[in-house]
Amino acid sequence: MTNLSLYVQVFIYVASGINHFWNAKVYQTIMPPYIPAPGLMVSLSGIAEIGLGIGLLFPATRSLSAWGLILLLIAVFPANVYMATSNRFARFPAWLRWARLPLQAVLIWWAYQYT
Repeated sequence: MTNLSLYVQVFIYVASGINHFWNAKVYQTIMPPYIPAPGLMVSLSGIAEIGLGIGLLFPATRSLSAWGLILLLIAVFPANVYMATSNRFARFPAWLRWARLPLQAVLIWWAYQYT
């Protein structure tokens, strides 16, 4: 993969991680009700995205960070399913809510390129 692809991926994860703190309420809203401590989970996932995204920059941590991102993407998948299937999010177009699900597979594949 090219350096541009790597830097774009780093930017996406670091920006998304920061957004977990700027818009924490939005992220808490899409947490399924069975997930305990949604505020803490949003903060932890934001920290993970920032740290793992930065870790992609360094050859010594790139593979470990990529595996961490893959695990993180799998861990947050239930929130995407909840958003796609819950009537709470009808204000968002259904196609957009459902498009996030296969996007996770693309993001996992993309991160896997750096393992």
